[in-house]
Amino acid sequence: MKLLSLWWPILSLAVLSLFSLASCKKSTDVTPTVTSAVTDHEVNAWILSNMQNYYYWNDKIPAKPDTTLVPNKFFSSLLNTYNATTNADGDRFSWIQESAESLKASLSGQSKTTGMEYKLVYRDNTRTSIIASVIYVLAGSPAAKAGIKRGDIISQVNGQTLILSNYQDLLSGTSDTYTYGFASVSNTGSLVDNNQTKQVTAVVFQEDPVLLDTTYTIGGKTVGYVIYNQFIPGVYTTDGTSDKTYDLKLDNIFGKFKQKGVNELVVDLRYNRGGYVSSAVNLASLIGKNTNESKVFYSQKWNAIVTAANDKKYSAGWNTQSFVTKATNIGANLNRVFVLTTGSTASASELIINGLRPFMTVTTIGTTTVGKNVGSITIADPSGRIKWGMQPITFKSANALGFTDYASGFAPSVEVKEPVVAMKAFGDLAEPMLSEAIFQITGTRNARRAASVELDQPVIGSSLDRKAGGGSMFINDKLQKVQY
Repeated sequence: MKLLSLWWPILSLAVLSLFSLASCKKSTDVTPTVTSAVTDHEVNAWILSNMQNYYYWNDKIPAKPDTTLVPNKFFSSLLNTYNATTNADGDRFSWIQESAESLKASLSGQSKTTGMEYKLVYRDNTRTSIIASVIYVLAGSPAAKAGIKRGDIISQVNGQTLILSNYQDLLSGTSDTYTYGFASVSNTGSLVDNNQTKQVTAVVFQEDPVLLDTTYTIGGKTVGYVIYNQFIPGVYTTDGTSDKTYDLKLDNIFGKFKQKGVNELVVDLRYNRGGYVSSAVNLASLIGKNTNESKVFYSQKWNAIVTAANDKKYSAGWNTQSFVTKATNIGANLNRVFVLTTGSTASASELIINGLRPFMTVTTIGTTTVGKNVGSITIADPSGRIKWGMQPITFKSANALGFTDYASGFAPSVEVKEPVVAMKAFGDLAEPMLSEAIFQITGTRNARRAASVELDQPVIGSSLDRKAGGGSMFINDKLQKVQY
């Protein structure tokens, strides 16, 4: 039996465990019946039990962890912590949140936000002042309604200049209303504050992960281009259902690509830090050449407890995910696909690169990806008594050829650095990363490849870092229904 016939997509993510292991007890045995406040000891016991069962490195959990710690510190104390020198195969990506509901919402693209994302860069050689360079703005969001756009440079918030000691508080303050002040690039290339201000109030907002889709006809080629920022099946709901809004939107986009005879494809994942496996399967199945339900997209390696239980319970192949048949697949017209990447490209995005490579040429353009070859599940208390939610790493992925060793990220086939300032609008053929992809496709440059417009300072962070888990998501949402 195949994975899809055994597992069901869980969008509410309100489950206590992944598989109905022999050690599972009835819900009446594990669900507290008292109404007293939940203690840290009770939360920690819940954390430890689930981590011992499902954590990929459960054999490295301390034998006697300190249960007196507060829950978030207790969770951290259980992790097989990554160290570049002494533990390069360690855990960089597990996390826990005090609110499981907030965790579930953020994984499905819903959060309180102004609707813009930005990079943080030192303004000059003194490395005291900081700017926030807007990388994109969500359509219909408060930032979009205020007229903020990609390439804008924020130098002040609420009348205060952003500096090393205050930028975090100013950009992520307790108030939901922000007055942004802006800077411009002068004729000499320096940044100069201007008198422009814009006020924006953050709201709970559902992000559409498809930022742009379009086609170009250049040099006899019909090029499809789509910017996809998070692997989200549909609009977040709390009742465990989904209308598959965004998966269906991608289906329709590729349907248009097919009608227009697209024979070259550029998928822009430069800001996509991951998301749901089901949406990665959906996208890969729209692109893959000569793929169908008999072809493996990726496989999973779990810990010994999960593996033994499921080897016994299910037939061979329980830990593999095949492509699915899509009527709007354009693979027959493609020999290759171009993927735009940065240091914010992670997890399910890297799964697309790795999973498609056995079937077609995947050319990456940009900078090296994060290197997240592991995935996670969401664990929350179905009774609702314990409010915490955690996202521990539970498996490692490999493609159809068994390749899994990309923990250091995928280096670009063609390196192109995205500018920090003076950024072109998305879809503009002069935008450096898209321009390079078009050159690789047609052999003709629509814009001169100039040196990247950069401040002579490193990027020190990004608003993308505040997204669920610090930005590296690869979530298995094909979960066995728990039986107690």
